[in-house]
Amino acid sequence: MREDVESLDIRDVTANWVNAEVLARQIDDRIKALADLSDTPLFFGRLDYLHAPGADRAEGAEGERFYIGRRHVHDADGDPMVIDWRAPVSQPFYRASKKDPMDVGLRRRFGYTGGDLTAYEDEHLSDPAEAAATSRLLQQEIERPRVGPMRDIVATIQPEQDEIVRSDLSGSLCVQGGPGTGKTAVGLHRVAYLLYAHRERLSRTGTLVIGPNRSFLHYIEQVLPALGELEVKQATVDDLVAHVEVRGTDEAAAAVVKGDARMAEVLRRAVRSHVTLPTEPVVVVRGSRRWRVPAYELEAIVKELLDRDIRYGAARDALPQRIAHAVLVQMERSGEAPDDRVQDAVARNTAVKAAVKAIWPPVDPARLVLRLLTDADFLAEHAEGVLTDDEQKTILWAKPARSVKSAKWSAADAVLIDEATDLVQRTHSLGHVVLDEAQDLSPMQYRAVGRRCTTGSATVLGDLAQGTTPWATRSWQEALAHLGKAEAHIEELTAGFRVPTDVITYASRLLPHIAPGLTPVASVRENPGFFDVRPVGDDARVVAACEELLRNEGSVGLIAADARVPALAEALTAAGIGYLAPGEETTYETRLTLVPASLAKGLEYDYVVLDEPRAVVDGEPDERTGLRRLYVALTRAVSGLIVTHAAPLPPQLA
Repeated sequence: MREDVESLDIRDVTANWVNAEVLARQIDDRIKALADLSDTPLFFGRLDYLHAPGADRAEGAEGERFYIGRRHVHDADGDPMVIDWRAPVSQPFYRASKKDPMDVGLRRRFGYTGGDLTAYEDEHLSDPAEAAATSRLLQQEIERPRVGPMRDIVATIQPEQDEIVRSDLSGSLCVQGGPGTGKTAVGLHRVAYLLYAHRERLSRTGTLVIGPNRSFLHYIEQVLPALGELEVKQATVDDLVAHVEVRGTDEAAAAVVKGDARMAEVLRRAVRSHVTLPTEPVVVVRGSRRWRVPAYELEAIVKELLDRDIRYGAARDALPQRIAHAVLVQMERSGEAPDDRVQDAVARNTAVKAAVKAIWPPVDPARLVLRLLTDADFLAEHAEGVLTDDEQKTILWAKPARSVKSAKWSAADAVLIDEATDLVQRTHSLGHVVLDEAQDLSPMQYRAVGRRCTTGSATVLGDLAQGTTPWATRSWQEALAHLGKAEAHIEELTAGFRVPTDVITYASRLLPHIAPGLTPVASVRENPGFFDVRPVGDDARVVAACEELLRNEGSVGLIAADARVPALAEALTAAGIGYLAPGEETTYETRLTLVPASLAKGLEYDYVVLDEPRAVVDGEPDERTGLRRLYVALTRAVSGLIVTHAAPLPPQLA
C-alpha cells in the first residue's frame, strides 16, 4: 500500500504549483501514516460471523470472516485483508459475549511477542456447550512490561470502554475513572474513532488533546500516530493561554482567587468600563455639506451595542459603520442616493475615527489585567460585590510592574489575560477537544478550554480522587458548567486493568479521606502483583529497593516528594545506577525514572518504589491535597510496588 502511494506521479494532474504542493503534502502524510512499526502487528483478532453482516439471515446463508487490526489493509486488487478496528463490522470483537454473541460464531485473539505471532486463543461465542472464560491473552497483554512511551490498547478495549470510544461526536462526554481504568487510553482512542467516523468535518474544524504537563504529552504522543492519525494537536492549558511569558508563581490563596469563576465578571466589568457615553455630536464634512449626528443619537447607538453584549472588539468595529449609517440616512432624506462605498468612506472619516477612539477606545488585555492586579482602586471599582476586600488584597501585587513585558506573570495571570482577550475578540473554536487530568483545573482554566470548543464537543477525562491542586474541582457537574458543557453525559469506569489488586486495595484506604462517595476501583487482574511496605534507615536502602526491582523485566519508577529528589539522585549516582527524568524515554539499558511526586500523574511503570509517603503529604499546602498526591503516587505501578519509609506512615494508611 505504501509503495503504491510512493509511485504516484502527480505531474499531469495538478493545475498549478499550489495544487502540486498541497497534493505532495497529502501524499507525504499518507506515506507516513503507512509506516511499518516493527513490533506492532497489523492484525490482532479475527471474527467469524454466522451470517454475512447486513445480509438476509435465512437458513443456509453463509457467514463471513474478518481480520481485525489497527488500520485498514487491502491487497493489490483493493480487496480488504484487515478491517480497521473502528469499522462497525469490528464492533463485536469488543462487545460480543456468551450472553449476546452478536451473530459471531468464533472470536479469535492473536498473541504477539516483539511483533511475531506467538499464540492464539478462540472463543466459540454461539456454542452453548462452551463456558465463558477469562481470556489469558487479554490478561497477558494488559500485564505486558512497559518500556518506552504509552502504547495503544486496541487489542484490549473492554465493552464499557468501547461504548465510550464510539460515542457520537455531537455530544460531550465526561469520564470519571480511577487509577488504571484506562480513561486516558479511552480518550485517545475516542479521538481516533471520531477521526475515522467524521474525518472530513474534523479535518476542517480541528482536534486537540490537552494534557497536564509536557512529560505527560511526551508519554502519550505515539498512541495516535501508531493508529495512523498524525494531525491531532497536543498542548497543555498553559500552552493555550501563552499570551505572555510566565516567570512568576502565586501563593496558593492568590491562585485560588484568580482561578475563581467570579474573576470573569470582574474582567467583563473592567473591559466594558472603557466605553464612555458620548456628550458631543459628530460632524462629518463631505464636499460643501456638513452632516451632524447629535449626541443623543450617538448615545442610543452605543447603548444598543452594549445591550447586545457582543465582543468588545466586534462592537468597536461596528460603531463607525453605525455612525456612518446614521449619516447616510440624513443624506437619503436630503435627496442624495449614497451607496455602500459612501458608507465605508464616512466610516473612515477623521471625525468618525476620533469619536470612536473617544467613545470605544482599544483595549489591550494584558495591560488591563496588569492594571487590575496593581491598581487597588481600579480593582475595587470592578470587583465590588464580587470579591471581598480580603480577596482583593490577596491578588494585588506587592510590587507593581512597570510594563507588561517586565511583569512577572504567573500561570493564573495568563489565564486571566486569555479571558480578557476573549472578551475583546472571540477565540477560535475547534471541532473536538479532549481534556485529560481535568480534575486539577480551576474554574477559569475550564473556561479557557471551553472557549476552544464552543461550537464543537469535548471529552473530559479525570478522577476526582486525584485532584492535587488547592482549586481542584469538587464535582464534575460544577466543572462541566464552567466548561460550557453542562449537558455533557457523565460515565464512570470502575474496572481497573493497570494497578494490581493488592496495590489498589492499599491505595483505596485513602478514598474516604480524599473523595468520599467515589466507587473504589476493582482490579480485574488475576495476578495480585508484588507489594511490600518497608521501614528503611537511609537512602541506601531505597536504592537497594530500586536495584531489586530492576532485576525484573520492564520499567521502574522511583517516586518521591519533590524536596527529596536531589538527595535520591545523589544516592543513585553514588551507586552507579543510571536514571531518567519524567518524559525521557526509557530504554532497555536505562529503565529507572526518578519522578518528583508533582509530575507522577498520568504516568505508569511496571514497578514503583515510593519513597517516604509522609514527605509526599507534607509537600502540599494542605493535608487533603497531600493525601490526593499520595494516592496518585501509590497507583502508578503495573506489576509491583515497594513503599519505603523512615518517618511514620500517614495514619490514613493504617
